[in-house]
Amino acid sequence: FSCNIKYLVDPDSDYITPGTLDLEQMFWSGSGAQYAHVDQVWPRIYIGDEKTALEFSGLRDLSITHVLNAAEGKFNNVLTGAEYYSDMDIQYYGVEADDKPTFNISQFFRPAAQFIHEALDKVLVHCVMGRSRSASLVLAYLMMKQSLTVVDAIEHVRQRRCILPNHGFLKQLRGHTSLL
Repeated sequence: FSCNIKYLVDPDSDYITPGTLDLEQMFWSGSGAQYAHVDQVWPRIYIGDEKTALEFSGLRDLSITHVLNAAEGKFNNVLTGAEYYSDMDIQYYGVEADDKPTFNISQFFRPAAQFIHEALDKVLVHCVMGRSRSASLVLAYLMMKQSLTVVDAIEHVRQRRCILPNHGFLKQLRGHTSLL
């Protein structure tokens, strides 16, 4: 039995990025957080689901000032928008991302990371379940703005939230490791 493990090597460091299948194994090994509607995964940053995004009282209780909807659009998405939050004085940014391995979510890594980074208060990043699209954007933020490796970002977030980015999103995060 032989195993071919693909790695990305950063020529400027000794760090080797594990392959996508190895990253997926991280979600199935060890202990991680149990599923909840919303969890704080980094100071000021929460990942949540549709229920959390639609519930004004919960957003007020968490003192959320910014919402990043990683599931904007009509199909298998969360129907909110800037107008939905206008009475709450919440800054809104929406991303039309399909939760499919073939979808290019990496096109939103930089603008989403910038939105999160520029928010001076608490940010809710959500999608339908708060496990794949929203988690992928938060992982990209941690890699880009907090200088975490993809492995460190995954480990940090999965200890605080039950996440499971799809295979294609993990592949894109892995591919951006050396570019971030």
